[in-house]
Amino acid sequence: MRKFLIPAAALVAIAGGTVVIAQAPASAPGTKDVAKVTGGTYTVDGGHTQVLFAYDHMGFTNNMGIFAQPTGTLTLDKANLSASKVSIELPIAGLKTGIPALDEHLLKPDFFDGAKFPTATFVSTAVKAEGTSATITGNLTIKGVTKPVTLDAEFYGAGANPMNKKENVGFVATGSIKRSEFGMGGYVPVVGDTVELKIIAGFQK
Repeated sequence: MRKFLIPAAALVAIAGGTVVIAQAPASAPGTKDVAKVTGGTYTVDGGHTQVLFAYDHMGFTNNMGIFAQPTGTLTLDKANLSASKVSIELPIAGLKTGIPALDEHLLKPDFFDGAKFPTATFVSTAVKAEGTSATITGNLTIKGVTKPVTLDAEFYGAGANPMNKKENVGFVATGSIKRSEFGMGGYVPVVGDTVELKIIAGFQK
């Protein structure tokens, strides 16, 4: 069967309209060049920020879950990085493990009690920066309980997003907490008390 190939220009003429074709960047717009980072206040890019958690299940498996779409701000002081601040609010209802029955269980009162405590928050109290790394100390509040935690953060990239023209900056942070300290000690020690955290944090302005 013969194929009919119609030039794009002819299709536009037939349709009586116009077509705008966006050119994709030749390379990733984000870079690890810290010079691309500007100071000021950024907001959390909820579409590209995730909090992953992992815990031991009876010594058999290392199970995982994720929270997504947080809100919050990052204030960067390039002249004095130790004066930088971050504040994050995380919706508990967004918890996902990929197992609906487990999600439902974790949102019940013996764990997160999501109906009574719909958000978790982290507010930094100190930032110690060295090169592209930083140690961030802050107060984490889960289920109405506030405890100090420390996160090890690493600069991931910065630059202008060609889609929305906003300045972006991203980090990866790791840390750990004891869930029993936040009123979620069910099944300890059969199910691990230590929860490992990995945070993919994107900000834009």
